[in-house]
Amino acid sequence: MSFRDDLSLAADWADAYLARVAELPVAARVSPGDVRRALPVSPPEHGEPFEAMLRDLDEVILPGLTHWNHPRFFAWFANTGSEPGVLAELLIAALNVNAMTWLSSPAATELEATVMSWLAELFGLPSEWHGHIEDTASTATIAALAAARRLKPGGVVYASEQANFSVEKAARLVGLEFRAVEVDDAFRMRTDFPLDDATAVVATVGTTGTTSVDPVPELARRCAEAEVWLHVDAAYAGAAAACPELRWAMEGVEHADSLVVNPHKWLFTPMDCSAFWTRRPEVLHDTFALVPDYLAATQDAVDLKDFGPALGRRFRALKLWFVLRWYGAEGLRALIREHVRLAQLFAQLVEAEPGWEVVAPHPFSAVCFRKIDGDNDEIARKATATGELFVAASKLRGQSIIRLAIGNAQTTEDDIRRSWEVLKSSAR
Repeated sequence: MSFRDDLSLAADWADAYLARVAELPVAARVSPGDVRRALPVSPPEHGEPFEAMLRDLDEVILPGLTHWNHPRFFAWFANTGSEPGVLAELLIAALNVNAMTWLSSPAATELEATVMSWLAELFGLPSEWHGHIEDTASTATIAALAAARRLKPGGVVYASEQANFSVEKAARLVGLEFRAVEVDDAFRMRTDFPLDDATAVVATVGTTGTTSVDPVPELARRCAEAEVWLHVDAAYAGAAAACPELRWAMEGVEHADSLVVNPHKWLFTPMDCSAFWTRRPEVLHDTFALVPDYLAATQDAVDLKDFGPALGRRFRALKLWFVLRWYGAEGLRALIREHVRLAQLFAQLVEAEPGWEVVAPHPFSAVCFRKIDGDNDEIARKATATGELFVAASKLRGQSIIRLAIGNAQTTEDDIRRSWEVLKSSAR
């Protein structure tokens, strides 16, 4: 068969999968080693037809996948590999460009600058900031802390005890000490910790545990006085700033030194795509720029390899461009607002049920809740084992809780009500 024939088979498979994903068990029903045992020990000696690969995808791989594109995937931070993103990924692979320098693919660099400018406008960020795309917020945080270390080597990185563990990991990778800061009653980072030994502070807009928003304005004021780098991790909740009524969450970020928002979390872009901005690009350039003879710089051009850890860079801007054009600002706002509405509905269902409680503020699309006298770890496990939904258990102030995070473009009110019934049933 020709490439065109195989392309049709792949398109049919992808279309059928997206149409039926809601009918599949959300979580994989395999044990460790099951998939490995179903695969050959050695690579094939001779080439195989594409149809054989699709058959094994259906029979071996698919049963061992957790379906993040399922409308009732509510664990961690739900996301959507939307139709425009899926189509863009195909074209990205077909083009197969490396956007490391302007010369290596001029349009890829300039499109990246354009979509980052579009995003900055969508979120109400300063238009003069430098922006580029990293793979994940983890990498963006490494870049930010490496830049901070360039200015103040050997100090401490402070972040909330509710911050994502990737902040501590990034601090380790760049050789800085990490210290967790206590939170207030609303799970926001306290601001009364000392900064005399600080290299950087990482504030979070939408923490992983509770989606709380740290007091960025006060942290920015203190960091400016102490000449300490302030990085804002808005990987999840930053996308909410597309809606004017939710832009309060980003108050003060204009005074930060760097900021990250993940379109692959709540802006319907397939993994991986992390938008990273800085108001101090010269520090990042001093930190990362190296120009070997075989990658000579182009006059008046920007080489994005000089602003982050990676040399090779995928053409991620293409899928973000497609998503922004497919939905438009109005369409993106409508989806985000619907997710917020569904989260508030779920919180109301929990609060109305005797023996259950919501345990943290829920301004965005995630709700932390628990059965007061129940084993919440076991409830989450049982509910997920039904195949109807996927929720993750966690701990908050020493108590076991359950998190339900909404982020899929296909999630409906029926999915929320159906999931709540499964959770209640699992608790019995």
